[in-house]
Amino acid sequence: MTARMAEYLQVFSNRRIAVMVLLGISSGLPLALTSGTLQAWMAVDGVNLRTIGIFSLVGLPYTLKFLWSPFMDRFVPSGLGTRLGRRRGWIIMTQLLLLTGICIMGLVPPKQAPVMMAVLAVCVAFFSASQDIVVDAYRTDILKEKERGIGSAIFVMGYRIGMIFSGALAMIMSDRIGWPKTYFIMASLMIIGMITTLVSPEPDACPQHPKSLQEAVTGPLKDFFSRRSAVLILFFIMLYKLGDAYAGTMTTAFLIRGLDFSATDVGTVNKGLGLVSVIIGATVGGTLMIRLGLFRSLLIFGVLQAVSTLSFVVLAWAGKSYPVMIWAVAFENLTGGMGTAAFVALLMTLCNQRYSATQFALLSSLAALGRVFITPTSGYVVEVFGWAWFFVIATLTAIPGLLLLPVLRKNIESLQHPEP
Repeated sequence: MTARMAEYLQVFSNRRIAVMVLLGISSGLPLALTSGTLQAWMAVDGVNLRTIGIFSLVGLPYTLKFLWSPFMDRFVPSGLGTRLGRRRGWIIMTQLLLLTGICIMGLVPPKQAPVMMAVLAVCVAFFSASQDIVVDAYRTDILKEKERGIGSAIFVMGYRIGMIFSGALAMIMSDRIGWPKTYFIMASLMIIGMITTLVSPEPDACPQHPKSLQEAVTGPLKDFFSRRSAVLILFFIMLYKLGDAYAGTMTTAFLIRGLDFSATDVGTVNKGLGLVSVIIGATVGGTLMIRLGLFRSLLIFGVLQAVSTLSFVVLAWAGKSYPVMIWAVAFENLTGGMGTAAFVALLMTLCNQRYSATQFALLSSLAALGRVFITPTSGYVVEVFGWAWFFVIATLTAIPGLLLLPVLRKNIESLQHPEP
């Protein structure tokens, strides 16, 4: 057996990687139950469209989760924290609350009690966002340097599987057994995550948690800005996935309205094949990171991300072509998954274990900030320049992030190999 093969096997065969897929399922499962699947239940139940539209606000806890992440860094759940540690203690608590909350949602008819359903959905979204905070922190604390790429990829795969369970599978089940029983079954799947949490290992090094809530709030910022080129790193975080996200905002509209593909075509190829491609891309990218390292992975995968957006320019020129559509969707999602694996590994590398819950929540929120400001312009750009030029412009938005990479090379490499 070659040394390289032994290195790969060492990464793939340890328990830390194995638990990532199951914790990913636990994190991805609740999302659709408070969004798409809940909207489907409300539509079937005859709830008016205005009410369904207002329910989109239920997802706010996912955006605002950084606000209470310092609390989860500072405090350790009594009893559970003593037995399971700070991270796993919080994880099992949020999973218990999710199991209970999803079960209760199944008992409430949305048409007869929309306010009660709204309150329950917000609570479940809050518990789910809280689980995400502490699972991200646990993942950051437990994975070693060479495991972060593949660990992120395996987690993404599990997260997507969880979304399939609570999305497509739940809707299929609802036609056969009804919505209440469907929600009860979805809630019971949280037991998988709970068992995983109980048997998951503790990090090799368990740093002392912040001594006060004030330190939990200010400590992560002081720690981050004490590093060289901290501001440039923040700009890079905002810019790295920007081109990919900008193109993604209009991909479905382009396929349906721009090229006249049917909703079935788009659902099958863009959603189905796209999901498979993202999972494969993340897994391949995470595996390649074991040898490439973080900097080279960010550079190579970032360039591929940008180039893949141009595949939609080719599709715009080709017109309604199924082979070109399949190629463009697969290529774009494959490279997007590779870029995501490297990017999440970077965020984990930037976190201090003492404050990893708060720092990861803040950095991931910052990564979404650029998308919030630029994506609303996408429709105007299409109207003015047309579809082909829109995707060219989306590709150009990826360039600033790539240009920052060589400037930050020493900083990124020093994060992986800190000086003694």
